Amino acid sequence: MTALDPAIWRARDDSAERGDTRRLAHIATAASQGITAGDPVLIGFACDAGVARNQGRTGAAAAPEAIRRMMAGLPAHDYRRLVDAGDVTCADGQLENAQDALAARVADTLAAGGRPLVLGGGHEVAWGSFQGLRRWLDGQGDTQPVLVLNLDAHFDLRTGRPASSGTPFDQIAEHCAAHGQAWQYACFGVSRLGNTAALYARAAAIGAVWVEDRDLQERHLDARLAELDRLLAAAGHVYLTIDIDVLPAGVAPGVSAPAPYGVPLPVVEEIALRVKRSGKLRLADLAECNPACDLDNRTARVAARLAWQLLSP
Repeated sequence: MTALDPAIWRARDDSAERGDTRRLAHIATAASQGITAGDPVLIGFACDAGVARNQGRTGAAAAPEAIRRMMAGLPAHDYRRLVDAGDVTCADGQLENAQDALAARVADTLAAGGRPLVLGGGHEVAWGSFQGLRRWLDGQGDTQPVLVLNLDAHFDLRTGRPASSGTPFDQIAEHCAAHGQAWQYACFGVSRLGNTAALYARAAAIGAVWVEDRDLQERHLDARLAELDRLLAAAGHVYLTIDIDVLPAGVAPGVSAPAPYGVPLPVVEEIALRVKRSGKLRLADLAECNPACDLDNRTARVAARLAWQLLSP
């Protein structure tokens, strides 16, 4: 996508009314027109090859378009502009090529001073996103520790290969170990019923920090935010990845693996905003939204809300 698709970026026109009636569709611009420092930048990852490899329900490749459609009509408020950098697609199941292309686009966006948010795609997006962040940091000789905060019902630490939507954080762990790079993995929202004992053991082996879904309800928020603050204080940079399946199935039915319990949206949003306000957030992505399984665009609307919150000035 090199130009904005008017069929996606469209919204009602209230310009005849008083005041600021702009919506995101009215301020969206193509990346070909340039990215300036501080610009919020959307990057689509139209891929679910990793989900297929992980034996999940495919359909997440359609998520970038679905989420953009739900974002288009949202009010602009303090947004000055919103840059759409188009989609990285996955041809013929060539997942590794797509992840490499995503990494290049993320690194280029960071180098231009943009604030990238990647719209997945399956959670295989995380390996591509992280590689892009790492390339940008390495290019600057930046060795500060990176906090990888995953809001997810699943660890996604599978050690089997080829890589899939279930392996990205194990891939990151292997990469950082091989290159002597400091990082911390934290997974908030883990479902004990959605992860085997082997995955818990792998998380422990790499020194991960995790919070289970039953301990991440609204009544626990203050304690969890205090824990998060300690993780943020120890980090130089943060990569936030939100797997939409961390939310209850009633809120987000359109995912590969719906959560019968899940973490409430207010908790997920408050954690995301806490990370954003830390000033250390460099990159975020939203994974596993699956329009093929959605009801009345419910999941895409939730993803659009989270995207709006993360990219707002």
